[in-house]
Amino acid sequence: MAIPVIDFSKLNGDERAKTMAEIANGCEEWGFFQLVNHGISEELLERVKKVCKECYKLEREEKFKNSAPVKLMNELVEKKSSEKLENVDWEDVFNLFDNCEWPSHTPGFKETMAEYLAELKILAEKVMEVMDENLGLPKAYIKKAFSGGEANTPFFGTKVSHYPPCPHPDLVNGLRAHTDAGGVILLFQDDIVGGLQILKDGKWIDVQPIPNSIVINTGDQIEVLTNGRYKSVWHRILVTPNGNRRSIASFYNPSLKATIAPAPQLADKVNQKNQTYPKFVFGDYMSVYTEQKFLPKEPRFHAVNAM
Repeated sequence: MAIPVIDFSKLNGDERAKTMAEIANGCEEWGFFQLVNHGISEELLERVKKVCKECYKLEREEKFKNSAPVKLMNELVEKKSSEKLENVDWEDVFNLFDNCEWPSHTPGFKETMAEYLAELKILAEKVMEVMDENLGLPKAYIKKAFSGGEANTPFFGTKVSHYPPCPHPDLVNGLRAHTDAGGVILLFQDDIVGGLQILKDGKWIDVQPIPNSIVINTGDQIEVLTNGRYKSVWHRILVTPNGNRRSIASFYNPSLKATIAPAPQLADKVNQKNQTYPKFVFGDYMSVYTEQKFLPKEPRFHAVNAM
């Protein structure tokens, strides 16, 4: 069993209806799918791989060797303990947000990543417009809902992660199982080193590495906005004794001031008092999520409803 792989270029040809249906299936049945021929050039993607690899070597690798996960792992091994590091991730990670400092010692890193993220944001909005159409919503409905009014704009940020080789992969997670808090997530994952898995029908399934594809998944806010028609899906990353997995995850999220609720066109008009999903401000949801990221998601909706 493998997650859907969809040729995004076919939206513009004779196979548009079939491609729209494939994306609808990816959203409704999987919550994850891979896009190929998505419009971002292979030349740019190769540069992204290069600068991220160099950035890790120049600016991150030595720090990771002295990080908490490595120290805790060494302590476990010295004790000859069979315990697992349950609350730690074997991950080196930094953020690329507008308001934070980007790595500055890797030649071409800032320029290349800025170019890539500008193109990725355009792709994200194209994907959301397909979702709008498949759901019977007005064009740009999701984008406007994420804006939360004319004074605000959706948030678009990126997390660059590496999962270095782990000498004892049975003792630690790469990244613990969770659903994503936000809207639409676009992942540029490693071509060779796997490890990403999603939970489908009670079984963990590998997300197969496909060179230069973009993995799309839907977050908690898409689940709320679609009134559960599209679900956010549990996923995790396993570590390996060989290979340094690259993972560049970009998040198209609501503004922290945006009010999120099921779209009226998708709401249960018969049982409005018993709606599964509450109406809330995204910033309030993030306050809850920060504390409960690795816990079941349903209590998060209840907690934010009570605020």
